[in-house]
Parts: sequence; C-alpha cells; structure tokens
Amino acid sequence: MNTEVFISDYHYALPDERIARYPVEPRDTSRLLVYEAGKVAHQRFYDLPQILPKDSFLIFNDTKVIPARVHFQKATGAVIEVFLLHPELPSRIINDTMTLTDSCTWSCIVGNKKRWKSNESLRSSFTINGIACEITATWYDVAQNWITFHWEAAERFTFAEVIKALGEIPLPPYLGREADERDTQTYQTVYSKADGAVAAPTAGLHFTDEVFAGLAQKGIHHDFVTLHVGAGTFQPVKVANAVEHKMHAEQVVFKRSLIENILAHLGQLVVVGTTSMRSLESLYWWGVNLIHGPTDAQNSLFFVEKLAPYQSYPREISPEESLMAILHYMNQHQLDELTGETEIMIFPSYAFQLCRGLITNFHQPGSTLMLLVAAFVGDDWRSIYAEALAHDYRFLSYGDSSLLMPNSA
Repeated sequence: MNTEVFISDYHYALPDERIARYPVEPRDTSRLLVYEAGKVAHQRFYDLPQILPKDSFLIFNDTKVIPARVHFQKATGAVIEVFLLHPELPSRIINDTMTLTDSCTWSCIVGNKKRWKSNESLRSSFTINGIACEITATWYDVAQNWITFHWEAAERFTFAEVIKALGEIPLPPYLGREADERDTQTYQTVYSKADGAVAAPTAGLHFTDEVFAGLAQKGIHHDFVTLHVGAGTFQPVKVANAVEHKMHAEQVVFKRSLIENILAHLGQLVVVGTTSMRSLESLYWWGVNLIHGPTDAQNSLFFVEKLAPYQSYPREISPEESLMAILHYMNQHQLDELTGETEIMIFPSYAFQLCRGLITNFHQPGSTLMLLVAAFVGDDWRSIYAEALAHDYRFLSYGDSSLLMPNSA
C-alpha cells in the first residue's frame, strides 16, 4: 500500500483559552453542534432526543476510567509515579485482571525511573473501607517497564478496589492541571461499567439520566461495546505522513447480543464517540478476515491491524455478511462474547461500513481523532470546526459536543 496522509493538512489554530479545563454543570447543558448533510445548526445537548432520527440506534462505550496514576514515596523522599497502561500477567485481559485478589503485572510509564533501583521494592499503605492494606511494587522487567504489584489485607480485595483506593484519575495532559475530587465523577460517564480505561470516552460525558429518559420516550434504543481507552489516544502524530504513526492496540469486548443488535439496525447506527466507532468498524474488518483470511484465522484471537481496511481483498464483503460470519464463528466456538484488540487507524479515504452518525467532542489539531472526523465528514471538517470556533464552543475532553450526520436521515 502506497498511501500518504499529510498530518499538516489536518491542523487548525486552537487558542489555549478555548480548551475546556472543567466541564459544564449539569452535563447535558453543554452545547451541541449539529451537522447534517452539509448544514450546521446550534443546539444544547439536552435537545439530542428531539434531534436524532427516530429510527436511530445508539452504541455507547461502557468502559470505566481507572485511577491509573499511582505514587510511591521512598524513604529518601523521592516520589516515583507509576502510570498503569496495560496488564501483562497472568493475563492481558483487562476485565479478568481487575478481579484478581493477590498480584498482577502491568506495563507502565514510570516517572523518576532513575531513582528506582532494579532490586528495590516500593511500598504503600492505605485503607479500604477502614481495613488496612499494603501494596508492594517490584520490577518484573526494567527495560519494558513491566511492574508486578502484590497486595495484602485482612480481607481479599480486587485490583479494581485497590487501585480505586490508591490511585488518581489520569486527566489528559493538555488540561494542564492535577485531578481533583470532582474529576472522579465528572471524568466518568454515567453509564461506565467495565474498569480498565486510562482515558474517558469523552463523547459520553454529556449524557444524563434525563437525556436517556428522553431517548426512551422517543423510542430510541441503545447498546454497549467496551473499548478500554489507552494512553495512546493522547499521543501526538510526530511524522509528516500520518500513516506511519504508531497506533497502540486497545482492548475491546463485544457481546453476542450487541452484534445481533448491530445486525438488526444496519443503516441506523449512531455511535457515541470515536472509540465506539473504531470498535464497530474493527468488528466489520474482523468478520472480513474470517471470510478472506488464511485458514488459521478461524482459530485466532480477535485482532485488527492498523491498516487492515486498506488492504486488497478478493471481493467486497457486505456488513451483513461480515456480522453473520462472526456470529457463525461464535456459535462454532460456543462464545457469548469476543475479547481482543484493535489498532485500526481511520483516516481520509476510509470507507465506513457500519456507522451512520457520530456524536463526538472537538479534537486536538493534527491528531488521529481529527483524521477520523475528517474521514467521516470529508473536507467539511474545516467549516465545522471554523463554525465551532466562531461560536465560542469549548474544545477537547471537557468541551462541547457535536452530532455529525454526513447524509440526510
């Protein structure tokens, strides 16, 4: 494949004062830019149920942000910051790791690493529901930044409980501030469920119980996928040709019922957030791989490579054919859910297979998320963002929202 996507073509001027440092309250009073078939309108997010076509079916990402920043203080006073990225042992499956009750090994980013000797253990004491607990961190592999955590208490606590008591919510670096107590609630969707993300699926931050009630009253239904958002979402594109950018794999979980719902609502799917969109489009391409892939693909774990959508295939596969192939695979292997990873990269020239509409915030200039939006709405992304800037919209994770519907309902 000989593809060039110049990242410089996807930059725009974002004044620092337009970056939202804190969310609005209530959540659903944020502004909503509605783009449909080339036209732009300005609304509030609580208007969403009245704006969406009544046949819409929404897909949300129910991942839950974990307090992934953990600090250990040495006797010398030196502070070592450990940022959890991804579990490695005894399993890479995040949902399984969060339920462990004794030890696990994670790939991490380590701050002040030079102060932590390879044979040195770090310890921290804390309480969970008034019960004393101690956690020990030791190097498993210094070169790879793999760290083993072992914890003990009078009761058996899961790793999810331990991290909730010990860690801090990892806010995006561009906010330029430390997390405070409010962020434990505001940097989490109201429907978050599956512990494991280190960044919020921020398009969902605007939803409230009242918005869900309005959707239900209109007869608009929904379902959930789980994609555990990784720190790679904040990694800037540092190469001129964005196609050469390294995409970090993120773990994704699909339930059989979700796949059946997607199949039943083809042409009606509105996804909440770029993570939901990447998940669904990855699902399609894995089905294509089941049909066109090598023989051993039938026995492989769910994995979608960065440039899988841009390869040459013997013939085109319809969304229905792809999803049916996946359900057949699940029936053969008696699976109720698929767990795997995707590093799919969506940039202009991508042909969307499943998604009719996208609810999303306003993204960083020159980011992979900006490329995804440009792929979805075409060159109109420039006028959309210019309109948002001209009308004082708030940008990035805690900023305002948009509903993007490139084609008429």
